[in-house]
Amino acid sequence: MMNPSFLLAAAFLALATAPALAAGSPDPRLERSRALADSFQQALKQKLMSALEQGGPVNAIGVCKEEAPAIAAGLSARSGAQVGRTALRIRNPANAPDQDARAALEGFQRALENGAAAETLERFEVRPDGSARYMKAILAQPPCLACHGSELSAPVQAALKQHYPQDRATGFRAGDLRGAFLIDWPASNAREARP
Repeated sequence: MMNPSFLLAAAFLALATAPALAAGSPDPRLERSRALADSFQQALKQKLMSALEQGGPVNAIGVCKEEAPAIAAGLSARSGAQVGRTALRIRNPANAPDQDARAALEGFQRALENGAAAETLERFEVRPDGSARYMKAILAQPPCLACHGSELSAPVQAALKQHYPQDRATGFRAGDLRGAFLIDWPASNAREARP
């Protein structure tokens, strides 16, 4: 017999994409959102891996603090959407989830706990005013654990305390839900998602 929580999580994810598909042709912002999230992920990963190679985890903290917002701002300016990241356990207070994002993250967490594949952890919703939101889960990878894991070196702990005194983004294991990419489209872009 299937776990009722798994069925609830699967229904949540299915309903999350229903508004975009119900109107006939898929909303072009869905594919554009996926591309933006992938671009953000690849650019950030490249910067983080380079920082880790050049100066270790302490250097990577600076990349997350300086480079991640710059990458998001560049993608936002080019696309017309607001691109960012959010999480249930945040490091940067500016990335705190709103109520809808928190509900989506909690749904991702339940789905993951019930065996959902990482690539299925996304949500796209068109709102009544024509605006839209896309979220794609970010899972903790082994290199992430140097700054987000349970066993942090003394220099990493000191750097986190200096840059993020209210940090709550540690204690993760590989494969845990770290957060999500968040892409908000204004109503004016309902059918004109720019490349």
